[in-house]
Amino acid sequence: MTLLGKNVLITGAALRIGRSLALAAARRGANIIIHYQTSTVEAESLQAEIQALGTAAVLLQADLSDPAQATSLMEQAFASGTLYGLVNNASIFGSQTWENTSLEDWQRHMQVNLTTPFLLSQSFARLLPQGEHGRIVNLLDWRALRPGADHLPYTISKAALVALTQSLAVALAPRISVNGLALGAVLPPSDGGAVDHILKYVPAGRWAELDEVGQALLFLLEGPAYITGEIVHVDGGRHLV
Repeated sequence: MTLLGKNVLITGAALRIGRSLALAAARRGANIIIHYQTSTVEAESLQAEIQALGTAAVLLQADLSDPAQATSLMEQAFASGTLYGLVNNASIFGSQTWENTSLEDWQRHMQVNLTTPFLLSQSFARLLPQGEHGRIVNLLDWRALRPGADHLPYTISKAALVALTQSLAVALAPRISVNGLALGAVLPPSDGGAVDHILKYVPAGRWAELDEVGQALLFLLEGPAYITGEIVHVDGGRHLV
């Protein structure tokens, strides 16, 4: 399988890991649909960088905390042509514990990190023309398979996304494969949290390189379609400790 000429939608593509994933797919010839919410300048910069590679890049703005906008996003994506890949990268990462998690915190994490990937995946499957095949990759976290007491609503939303990934892999087979990438120490937290302790329990003893995450995504987008329902850990072994 090759990504050359195929359309791939990446949510939250304007910044950080999403940006690197978009560039990794674009370098393999994919046309990238760049979703963003408020990072207009960064999204436009990414679009220009992708176009300089010789592939197409379309900008789509949406607030993924709004179910109607999430559904509309997929419809707009298909307006650019048949979609091959959906990468559910966008998420929110709160540091709340059970003590200070408000109902609003809980619901917002569930909406953006779980409900939106479901809505996008559902729309993707409904809009994909008969005879076409596609792939979905959900961005997860090593915490999702070893939930702790920290980052409570975030962790639980990602754990639920693991279950959704596996459920959809069965439900959408054989036309659409659904897999997950569970990440570890890739970039320092966007909330400015402490990082000194992060590598203490990482067997690899280092931060991941963004290119390594990109390579893992390309494997799931270009590799064997017989792989579905898998959670690939790109965490230097952190989930084992």
